Amino acid sequence: MDNEELQNYRFNEPQQEVPNATVVLILGIASIVTCCCYGIPGLICGIITLILSGKGMNAYKGNPLMYTQSSYNNLKAGRICGIIGLSLSAIYFIIVLICLIVYGVAALSNPEQFFNSRF
Repeated sequence: MDNEELQNYRFNEPQQEVPNATVVLILGIASIVTCCCYGIPGLICGIITLILSGKGMNAYKGNPLMYTQSSYNNLKAGRICGIIGLSLSAIYFIIVLICLIVYGVAALSNPEQFFNSRF
């Protein structure tokens, strides 16, 4: 440890959790779970997860001795889940959008055949 870290760390105070570590983990998991709901809830949860995890990582990197290692691990796991959920949600949203465009063009090009056909 260098002198600056020793000055910032207070030996009498216990370590605390990284800010938003639990919230980031919950939102990261939620972004994976909700990616199949047309992609929109997963996109929202994933974006919020990345924003909050960035703030938490900056706080941890500013003074790592102040925070517990387990909460930092939760923050990293939530960030990874958020990235995975955001990617899956974006892919699913693009697929849904392409399907809507294809079916919309098919319906507009020949509406009688499209709406009178039996499935």
